[in-house]
Amino acid sequence: MRFSHAAGKTDAIFDDEHMIAYGGLGPALRLAERCDLNQLADTQVRITAPDGANPAAKITSIVAGMMCGADSISDLDLLRHGGMGKVFDGIRAPSTLGSFLRALTWGNVRQLEKMARHLLARLAAHAPLLPGAGVLAFLDIDSMQRRTYGYAKQGSGFGHTKIQGKSVLVRGLNVLLATVSTPLAAPVICGTRLRGGSTNSARGAASFVREQIGAARQAGAGATLIVRMDSAFYGAQVIAACREHDARFSVTAKLDRKVKEAIAAIDPGTWTPIAYPRAIYDEQAGGWISDAEVAETVYTAFTGKKGKAVTARLIVRRVKRLNPQAAEGQDELFASWRYYPIFTDSPYALLQAEEQHRDHAVQEQVNADLIDGPLAHLPSGSFAANAAWLTLAALAHNLLRATGCLASGLHAKARGATLRRQLIAVPARIARHGRGRVVFHLPGHWPWRQSWMNVFTATHPPPPAHAA
Repeated sequence: MRFSHAAGKTDAIFDDEHMIAYGGLGPALRLAERCDLNQLADTQVRITAPDGANPAAKITSIVAGMMCGADSISDLDLLRHGGMGKVFDGIRAPSTLGSFLRALTWGNVRQLEKMARHLLARLAAHAPLLPGAGVLAFLDIDSMQRRTYGYAKQGSGFGHTKIQGKSVLVRGLNVLLATVSTPLAAPVICGTRLRGGSTNSARGAASFVREQIGAARQAGAGATLIVRMDSAFYGAQVIAACREHDARFSVTAKLDRKVKEAIAAIDPGTWTPIAYPRAIYDEQAGGWISDAEVAETVYTAFTGKKGKAVTARLIVRRVKRLNPQAAEGQDELFASWRYYPIFTDSPYALLQAEEQHRDHAVQEQVNADLIDGPLAHLPSGSFAANAAWLTLAALAHNLLRATGCLASGLHAKARGATLRRQLIAVPARIARHGRGRVVFHLPGHWPWRQSWMNVFTATHPPPPAHAA
C-alpha cells in the first residue's frame, strides 16, 4: 500500500461537526436502553453528596467511554467530539465524572454491584448471551492483583501475582472476579469486588460465592451450575456455600499430607491415559504437556473442622516429571510424576469432569480483556472510586459482549479489543432527515458491515410503514 498523492498537496483540518468516531456506540447504547440501564441507575444508586446528582447520565457516560476504549478518567473526553452531541444527550465532562466517582462511598459501590447484576439478567433476556445455561453453566471464581504505583492509592499493598509463570510480590489492589459461561458461550462477568492489595485470595470468598450463585441463577443458569475455583479457594466455608445454594463445586485441592496419602492409595491399574488435542503449558514442569493420566477416588476433606467434613470425588491428573539435565537417550530408572488433584462433586464422568475443570482457565481471557481495556489503570486515589470503576468496567464488558452476540457467531466469542475495533470504532457521519429521522452514513465496503447491521436491526424498530 502506498499514497496516491504527494505530501505537499495534503491538508488536514478538524472541522466536521457531523462526524463521530464511534458509530457503533449507538446500537450498543440502544441495547442498554432496552435493558433499562438509566432506570436501574436512578432507582438503585442513591448518592447523598452534591457531586452524585443525576447518577444515570454519569454512569452511562462512563460505561460508554469504556466501551470506546477509555482506560482512565481523562480518556472519557473521547465522547465529546464532532456530532456526538447530536446523537446523545447528557454527555458529561471528565472532570464531572471524576468528581462523581470520588463522591461514592462503599455503600454506593455495593449498589452499583447490585445494578450490574440486574443488568446482566436483562442482557441475557435480550441477547443470546448464555445459550444452554438452563442445562449446564459454569461459575468461575478467581482473583488477580492489579499493579499500582506510588503511595497515594488507598488500600494498596503487596500481594502475589504471576509474571511470566513466576509468583512475585507487587504493590497493587486485589480484584475478586466471578464469571459465568456455558459450553457454547464466552464468559461474562457476574460479579466483582475490589480488596486491599495484601488481602488473601480466600478472604470473603464464601459470601462472594453465595452472591454470585444468585447472580448466575438470575442470568439463566438452571439445572446444573458448577462453581470452578483454584486452590486458593479450597476451604470448608466456600464449599459449604456452594452446597447451601444447590450448586456443584470443582476446586483444585491443595497437595497436603492427607491428599498425598489418598493419591498414593489409588490402584495403579485405574490410571487412564489421556491425550490433549492441544498441548498445555505446565508452568511448574516448565514445558508443554501433550499427554497425561487421570484417576479418581473418594475423599473426605476438612475432617479437622467440626461439622464441616465433605465427602466427594478426588480426581487426580498426573504428568511425568521430566529431567531436563538428563543426557539424550538416557532412560529413567523409575517413573516420577507431578500430581494435580481436583476435589469435586461433579455429576459427569471422570474424563469429562477433569476436562471441564481445566477449562477454568477461560477466566484468564476475561482478565486479559479487562486489562487490555478499562482496567489498564485504577485511575483514582480513592478506594471507593476505584471499586466503582471496576464494577462499571465489568458492566461495559458485559454490554460489549451482548452486542457481539447480536452481531454474529464469530463476534459472540471475540475478544473485547476485536469488538471495539470492528463494531464500535466505526466512523459515521450524522444526517438529519424530515420528521426527526437520523441517518448514520457509514464507510462503504466496511468488512463487518453485516454484523454491524445485525446489531442495529436488533436494537432499532423498523420505520413506520407509509400508507399507499
